[in-house]
Amino acid sequence: MKKTSNLDERQEQKLLEIESKGCWFAFWGLLASMVVQLIAYGYDMSRMAGEWIVFMALALYLAFACLKNGIWDRRLKADARTNLIASLVAGLGLGVVNFLSVWGRHPDKPIGSAASGIFSAIFAFAMCYAVITIFAGIYRKKTNELEREDEGFDEEN
Repeated sequence: MKKTSNLDERQEQKLLEIESKGCWFAFWGLLASMVVQLIAYGYDMSRMAGEWIVFMALALYLAFACLKNGIWDRRLKADARTNLIASLVAGLGLGVVNFLSVWGRHPDKPIGSAASGIFSAIFAFAMCYAVITIFAGIYRKKTNELEREDEGFDEEN
């Protein structure tokens, strides 16, 4: 049984916009909450397990739903340059957070804190670049598949 909407098209579009902004507010809010907890308390998963579970569920849902439907981003392209920049931002961000977290627990060891930050930045960069590159390949494959389906549909009509 199909449920009908009480909203007109304008209201439906506005509701989708509101829901989208709420989703991204929750996503970035959860990330910020985990970063603050990581810096303040160090890596204590018991303090941020709930946020981590919700954040990862949301991130995985958004990633796989977009890939399934051949959607990448409104503004960014799925190319090597964008992948490199996004991976650098992620790597540097994690490196800074890890440095601050370790330095907060061991203020007398700045070189060890810096080494930890640098190592985690390099590792995060490499992992992000690999994952984003794989996802970009899947996206391009799905987009080509959807375009072939559209061409086949147009030829039938």
